[in-house]
Amino acid sequence: MFAEHERETRRSSIGDPLVGLAKHVDFEALAASIDDAEPRPSRAKGGRPPYPTVLMVKILVLQQLYNLSDDALEYQLLDRRSFLQFLDLTESSSIPDAKTIWLFRDRLAQAGAGTLVFDQVQQQLHQHGYLARCGEIIDASLVQAPVQRNKCEEAETVREGTMPLAWKPYKRAQKDVDSRWTKKHGKNHFGYKLHASIDKRCKLIPKLAVTHAAVSDSTVFEVLLDPNNTSRDVFADRGYPSAEREENLTKAGWRVQIQRKGSATRGISATQKQRNRRIATPRARVEHVFGALAQMGGKFVRCKGIVRTTLSMHLKAAVYNLKRLVFLKETGFIPF
Repeated sequence: MFAEHERETRRSSIGDPLVGLAKHVDFEALAASIDDAEPRPSRAKGGRPPYPTVLMVKILVLQQLYNLSDDALEYQLLDRRSFLQFLDLTESSSIPDAKTIWLFRDRLAQAGAGTLVFDQVQQQLHQHGYLARCGEIIDASLVQAPVQRNKCEEAETVREGTMPLAWKPYKRAQKDVDSRWTKKHGKNHFGYKLHASIDKRCKLIPKLAVTHAAVSDSTVFEVLLDPNNTSRDVFADRGYPSAEREENLTKAGWRVQIQRKGSATRGISATQKQRNRRIATPRARVEHVFGALAQMGGKFVRCKGIVRTTLSMHLKAAVYNLKRLVFLKETGFIPF
């Protein structure tokens, strides 16, 4: 008689992240921001009414948190009671299927709503007192995409930013013409690149940008600077040094903490090596964030195209911030 209650009590004592999300996150505000940018489909022509936006937002949070495909997510919604409790669907038989989830997410992608969701999460972090503090750390991480098997002439056309005329509509829908190849540490990688600015104090993500993999890290540096951070320190590794950049940052009031990089014919001095080691310790905190994103599936995307990938990365970063918020609140972390 009490077996189910005992299981729920035990699960809560272990630490169910969904309980914390339901307690600390205002999903109604997230849904309202989406409805303002992309109103729900009209029922003027009849048909089944759409699912509530707040329900679909929670489903996307589950998908990003547990790195589930649409089909796997549909199965888990039918199978896992903790998911149903989080969605308030324990007594309902109306569960969105995989196609409904895909259509909702694609509608958000085409409307560019990923940025709105991410910004709304930032507002909720600020309301809880978690402002960007103690400086920021800028870095980038490769995001793998499904490799495209194109002929040489087709690949050349794609690199020019167009599609081969011989491709039929159904083939175009299965091709990713936005991702690119790049090489890192002697290995080839195909996909995109996530550029992020990390709050040094709380390890939150206040800013991010998504590009194809061939874009140099340093070209996105200025876009990621967060003027709202309480500190003017900016940390970065050896991929970002530039005399002109450091001069401009210094004039703008930033305290530059970018590691020095030697050349093929000339190394760095002992003083520069000591400076690099000093910067390495606080800069390493960004690796913790990228590691957490990797655990959530943030190193790979299933979708095709820069529009859908941008939405996916913004949702992933937003869910990471919410997960981090729950951790900070539950552990009593003081943000100042």
